[in-house]
Amino acid sequence: MKQAKRVFVIVLDSFGIGYEPDAALFGDVGANTLKSIAATEGFSLPTLAAMGLGNIEGVEVLPKAEHPTAAYARLQEKSMGKDTTVGHWELMGVVSEKPLPTYPNGFPKEVLDAFSEATGRGVLCNLPYSGTDVIRDYGDAHVRTGDLIVYTSADSVFQIAAHEDIVPIETLYDYCRKARAILQGEHGVGRVIARPFVGTSGHYTRTANRHDFSLEPSQKTVLDKIKAAGLDVIAVGKITDIFAGKGVTESIFTHSNDEGMNVTAEVASRDFHGLCFTNLVDFDMLYGHRQDREGYAAAMMAFDRWLSDFYLSLREDDVLIITADHGCDPADDSTDHTREYVPMLVYGKTITPENLGTKLGFDTVGNEVLTFLGINE
Repeated sequence: MKQAKRVFVIVLDSFGIGYEPDAALFGDVGANTLKSIAATEGFSLPTLAAMGLGNIEGVEVLPKAEHPTAAYARLQEKSMGKDTTVGHWELMGVVSEKPLPTYPNGFPKEVLDAFSEATGRGVLCNLPYSGTDVIRDYGDAHVRTGDLIVYTSADSVFQIAAHEDIVPIETLYDYCRKARAILQGEHGVGRVIARPFVGTSGHYTRTANRHDFSLEPSQKTVLDKIKAAGLDVIAVGKITDIFAGKGVTESIFTHSNDEGMNVTAEVASRDFHGLCFTNLVDFDMLYGHRQDREGYAAAMMAFDRWLSDFYLSLREDDVLIITADHGCDPADDSTDHTREYVPMLVYGKTITPENLGTKLGFDTVGNEVLTFLGINE
């Protein structure tokens, strides 16, 4: 295998391709994000299909390419989880054998007391909640009292919603840092998330100033190894947040899929040596959790159109890997993530297109990255 100078890994956040064998443990039997969005009118992914997405084991809703342009595989997760943190960590070599803590009944009193003492503010809600519903139901009380809206989901998250006129953005981020310091050990949730919103009563809307404060990975990741080798690790989107900044040499935060794709194309125009690691979050945040099949499908088709130009413009010694971190079936009976296989498409001018079958471990991606960059663990 010829060594690459630059590797691009693009994570299509929540783009699952069918439920995994242990899906019953997660309540996700039957989940299939790709199948659900493929049922929408006019759905087509010609670029991804040409690469071999429809040829992957278990994928029956896309045409099969007679001569795929990429190597392709189906990846099964090893970690005990189905969220962003666990999925991305495993992609970069860290398997989470124990699930991160979740709080279906809200956070315990000792956590909230410590949080209130650290921030000087009270707490509203403290339940699993939809992010849009929680500001609808608790927004007025927050604006009136200044108390913070704290909520969670089926994922290992501690989310803090606050109106930007009541709690300035940087103050909200500071509160998240204080929460992150509290939420360690037994209560070490995967992410503390700032969820700012604006608007007036009955018309509250979340803004693009979300920010994630992740638990630090439990061991060295592929990112750490690339950085230690003296190469670049350029994080696009929420990658830096997910890895708590560890192993990253440059961070470029984005607010949408379109911005993430544009930034990735800009990075590709540079002469760097190492990894460009991009997360495209809209699939999950705007469409999967909100059970918007049509929106999800449209976003996937927009990515496919962008990809048609991007992947053909790559250099001789570039490699592109397209994958995902979990599922979020927009057509099931839940707004939560789903335990699904994810695709791996590997494209490069020196890559032999082939069926790599089903592989155990999202860390297959990280291992490929290290191999392409010539880094020995």
